[in-house]
Amino acid sequence: MLEQQMTAFALLGAEWVLWVLVALSVLCIAVAIERLVYARMNATPAAPFRKVLQSYVDGGPSSALVDELKDIPGVEARVLHAGAEAGRRGGVKSAEEALTGTMAIERIKLDRRLIILGTVGSNAPFIGLFGTVLGIIQAFHELALDSDDGANAVMAGISEALVATAVGLLVAIPAVVLYNWFQRRNKELLARVTSLSHMMLSRMQDDPTSAARVSGEA
Repeated sequence: MLEQQMTAFALLGAEWVLWVLVALSVLCIAVAIERLVYARMNATPAAPFRKVLQSYVDGGPSSALVDELKDIPGVEARVLHAGAEAGRRGGVKSAEEALTGTMAIERIKLDRRLIILGTVGSNAPFIGLFGTVLGIIQAFHELALDSDDGANAVMAGISEALVATAVGLLVAIPAVVLYNWFQRRNKELLARVTSLSHMMLSRMQDDPTSAARVSGEA
């Protein structure tokens, strides 16, 4: 009974597998577009952000840094604003904790849905190969039913089945490229935020108000 059901399933051929691959490709495109839109909407404008941070590093007050960062959008600005706000209230140690926590949250947001690209990229070739196997099974089954023109039928069936493998690779390669690109972009962004955070903390340690809080806590 089970063998008959599995045989009937195998004889469905590769067409439904091709539709699955088409659906996965559409899903990957949707994820890539959504991530690009998110990245654009959460990009920090370089000129005002650099001006505000440079002003603080050069000796500006922490209150001005907090107020000005609050009005600047983007991942870098949000992370540094959280650290600056915590530093103004509780000193350098609080700033470090706030920076670490906010950066972890931003990392989760940046990596959201990228697992879809990674999963499709690593599994689409196997899905295509599965479709090819089903197509070959169907071709040999048709050969068993009609052996008069069997060779031509098998060759035609196998050539059609191999399309599934080709489509699987066609879906997988762009998915892997997009996944690696987004991962590298996110790592570079977070590395830049980490560098800027250390710069801000270094200045904060020289800030008399922050130093006073640390001494008071000690």
